[in-house]
Amino acid sequence: MKWIKMILQILILFVVCEVGVIIQQFFNLFIPGSVIGLILMFVILTTGILPLQFVEEGSKFMNKHLVLFFIPATVGIMNYYELFAGKGVLLIFITMLSTFCVIGSAGFVSQWLTKKGEENHG
Repeated sequence: MKWIKMILQILILFVVCEVGVIIQQFFNLFIPGSVIGLILMFVILTTGILPLQFVEEGSKFMNKHLVLFFIPATVGIMNYYELFAGKGVLLIFITMLSTFCVIGSAGFVSQWLTKKGEENHG
């Protein structure tokens, strides 16, 4: 019974992601459909349309096995080996710079939200 519940929860996540892709294609948006799906899921969960317990176990399962989802993308990069050949130092620099940007912006946003939450509840 637990596996059926988890499969249904993952199916809900997949459907929301696919709705995001459909929205992206229908309106010809530059934002990826998966990102639109994430925003849609955020709205659905924060408004209470869908309670968290309807997707919680499935999302935990997906997060636990997240590394497996990056393997096809990594293997796909090998099709473009000549594009990346000889640019190792540049790729390392770009990877480090983008990582610091993501960490910095995530830290800034989380501190700002914490501060705003304390002002509202304090």
